[in-house]
Formats: sequence, C-alpha cells, structure tokens
Amino acid sequence: MSGAMKVLAELFEGIESETPYGGRAVSWEPLGSAWLKLGARRRREKNEPGGARAIETAAAETRSDARLTVGRMLRFGGGDWRIVAGETVGGRAILNLERIR
Repeated sequence: MSGAMKVLAELFEGIESETPYGGRAVSWEPLGSAWLKLGARRRREKNEPGGARAIETAAAETRSDARLTVGRMLRFGGGDWRIVAGETVGGRAILNLERIR
C-alpha cells in the first residue's frame, strides 16, 4: 500500500438488545483505537428490494490485533466502516472495510 494515508480510527463492537416494544436495537461500545494505513477507496452500487444503494469499500493495514474482527466497526474520517473480512500476515492485519453511503 505505498502512498497510502494513515489515520487513527476508533474501534467499536455492536451490542444487541431488545427494546421495550419487542424490537432489536444496537448500541456501539468503544473498544479502543488503531492506526490504519488506508488503501484506495472504491464505490459500487448494490441493488436491493428498496432500490440501489452506494457501497464504498477500502482496504486497510495495521498491526495485528485480536480486537479487529469481522462485524466490528471502525470510525474515521467522519464515517463508520464495518470490517467485512480480514487476515493476519506476518504480524500485520489486512482488513477489508465497507460503508453504506
């Protein structure tokens, strides 16, 4: 990821609970922060029953950290990015991130 930008991201875990009316709510609990080296961002359209949505994806690299798991959320640059995939290679975590625009 040469020429990639480094950002400090906050890490959150979604905690589901039941609402008083029988619905489900998600609150985001902070777990800490991580420095990310971001790769290029890409946009694509995702067709769903309610219409098309724009999805932004990005790859990020950081130090290996057991807290960086699929489903958790990273907040940086004014946006919330979900970790959708990740692997550890030689002490480095390579993450695939996604956010819905």
